[in-house]
Amino acid sequence: MPVKGVSRVGGLGTAAVLSGAVATAAVLTSCGTTTSSAPEQPSRAAPKSPSRPAPSRSSTPSKSPTPSASVSRSAAPGAVQLPPLHADFDYQIGGAYPPPADVRIVSRDRTASPAPGLYNICYVNAFQAQPDERASWPADLLLRDADGEVVVDEDWGEALLDIRTAAKRARVAARVNRWIDGCAAKGFDAVEPDNYDSYTRSDDLLSANDATAFITLLSRHAHARRLAIAQKNTVELAGLRKRTGLDFAIAEECAEYDECGEYAKAFDDRVIVIEYSDSGLRKARSGFAGRLSIVRRDVDVSMPGSSDYVRKVR
Repeated sequence: MPVKGVSRVGGLGTAAVLSGAVATAAVLTSCGTTTSSAPEQPSRAAPKSPSRPAPSRSSTPSKSPTPSASVSRSAAPGAVQLPPLHADFDYQIGGAYPPPADVRIVSRDRTASPAPGLYNICYVNAFQAQPDERASWPADLLLRDADGEVVVDEDWGEALLDIRTAAKRARVAARVNRWIDGCAAKGFDAVEPDNYDSYTRSDDLLSANDATAFITLLSRHAHARRLAIAQKNTVELAGLRKRTGLDFAIAEECAEYDECGEYAKAFDDRVIVIEYSDSGLRKARSGFAGRLSIVRRDVDVSMPGSSDYVRKVR
């Protein structure tokens, strides 16, 4: 999700939390393909208007799968294709449209189809339940406080998913992994699981350990489907990317919050930067224009023709 309007995570990732996350990540169990009792939701044919970038808000219904021409599907078994370094990027999770000229990487909602000939990233909301999907989740997989109330990300009205135990992580992962399977079947090259940082909005009910354990399940499954997997935001956990199996980073407003350098170091410059202001774009370009993929979008990630649409690369 965009960091705009969301509590920053930098102050919450203490050394003690990170140390515990390292220890936990080393002993994670492999549960990525466990069968879930959660009913599968079909792709939303008539989604609501987008209210922010990160949720699945594509106004384009699913189409017939169009394999991306950028990846050789005859590669060695298990191999994944990483996004090209320092390539023009377009963030289209608010709705798919023909990418601008020179774009080589595009991210679209899981309900959309890949853009032919480009490196395609498939967006999934992995750690939180979107409002229109909340009722389809089993009640015990929604995170609840001591009073039994569902914990909600108030900025976007999304219920946090309960990933506190290995058993619950396996059940949540089973559903998300079915979405990942759909991304692979359509011909996407990578997956972007959003809200890795939801533990920072959980009133201390979730921990960094829980987040890293869960993302590792998704990484294993994505790689088994020959998809690369992105770390979305959550700079304080970037140093764990090898243990958790994350291949590249998608960082919103990292220039605005002086975090781009940390992502670049952790991911060897394989970082996609989305800024939501002109000042953020200028700052990102001044420090990383020759190294990272950088784009300025409007905060609703709207489509061309909308009065809110903004896309700039300089």
